[in-house]
Amino acid sequence: MPWITAATEVRFEHAPPVSAFPVVPGRRWGPGWWWSSTMGRHVAHGSAAMRAQLMLLDRDRQVVGLSGRPVRVVWRDERSRVRSWVPQVFARYADGSGLLADCPGGEGVGGVRAQRAQAVLEVVCGLVGWRYLRLAPLDAVMAANVRWLAGYRHPRYRGAEDLEEAVLDAFAQPRPLIEGVVAVGDPLQVLPVVYHALWAGRLEAMLDVPLHERVMVQRASGGRRGR
Repeated sequence: MPWITAATEVRFEHAPPVSAFPVVPGRRWGPGWWWSSTMGRHVAHGSAAMRAQLMLLDRDRQVVGLSGRPVRVVWRDERSRVRSWVPQVFARYADGSGLLADCPGGEGVGGVRAQRAQAVLEVVCGLVGWRYLRLAPLDAVMAANVRWLAGYRHPRYRGAEDLEEAVLDAFAQPRPLIEGVVAVGDPLQVLPVVYHALWAGRLEAMLDVPLHERVMVQRASGGRRGR
């Protein structure tokens, strides 16, 4: 299918992987599944680095769709040789635009072939108002914080409507996490609701420093899409 036709007509966020993620002997991580709160189902991933990026995109309030390896882009190079590349991640944004991305585990991963593919994909994505990115590995503190909150991403942790509203009201003004929790009720009941609200963006906190009981938390400003 011609690229522009595919980009405008195919819902890549609902497409299965066009090829399997490779299993590399000796690596600590292999292919797996990420349960996406955005999609309400599992999304395939092929590495720890890719899972971390899926986790971050899943929390992005502007992302409305996610999939792994949903498309193979094929082109001819300057010598008319057929080339192809399968980006690891696709993300659909609320404005309808898309992101194709790869998730290298470190600088230079993929070599010359990846660099050539990047040059092509940046151009073809630009033709339809999308982006192509090679996503840098997450900062260790940020990754740890988001991974912790992701443990509470399922809607079951949202709690009853009155409890969630009480939690949000408790943080109408910035205050230490534990103070707001205790003000609402039993921490064992309230903390999961707070963590889910932090994941969903209804509460906000600095995530570039380790989460702890005195971290400052506040209700998010503006309308944030809950899930």
